[in-house]
Amino acid sequence: MPPFDAAIFDMDGVLVDSEPIWWQIEIELFGELGIPLTIEDTKKTMGMRLDRVVRLYYDRRPWPGPSVDEVGETLTGRVAERVRREAAEIPGAAAAVRLAKARGMKVALATSSPHLLIEAVLDRLDLRGAFDVVASGMDERYGKPHPAVFLTAAERMGVQPERCVVFEDSLTGAIAAKAASMTCVAIPHGYPDYSPKFAIADAIWPSLEPFEHSLGELAHG
Repeated sequence: MPPFDAAIFDMDGVLVDSEPIWWQIEIELFGELGIPLTIEDTKKTMGMRLDRVVRLYYDRRPWPGPSVDEVGETLTGRVAERVRREAAEIPGAAAAVRLAKARGMKVALATSSPHLLIEAVLDRLDLRGAFDVVASGMDERYGKPHPAVFLTAAERMGVQPERCVVFEDSLTGAIAAKAASMTCVAIPHGYPDYSPKFAIADAIWPSLEPFEHSLGELAHG
């Protein structure tokens, strides 16, 4: 019997190396709107829902012309196009999804990203049909760090939250996972030089490559 009934994977930064694409496109697009951003600025919003990010920048420095929704759609479209062309799989990601299924676990994708980008990633990684449930935080009233998207994924799988393990790369996502009463494995950017705030997670891994061995240790730790 597997140590957990379900594995829930975040997408950007866990399955696909799309965060740098997000950063580049955000800097490019908001620069066009007269809002200069740095990489550090974009990293501060990792894990946040797209509409919240766009609204955050608009509230700080309103721009003339396109609406917040229109800017969000443009941002999503540009990122999805780049992802389909060039995004790389995070080492061990697809193998971990398939291994979880092989061990009898249910598998969900739960991300803050909109459906257009989810479809682009599933196609890019050849993971279409690999998940029992695909949940977008854009469908929830509240995005991460609220636990809604994780709780929705668990409910749709028919699994109790306490029997789920979540894989997250952002602190916002880790907070959401713990708020959902789920076990959380953090896979932070810049490992091993990650923020000490990731201590909220139950375990910290450099990637999903040690999935099978480390998951057993986590369950019995």
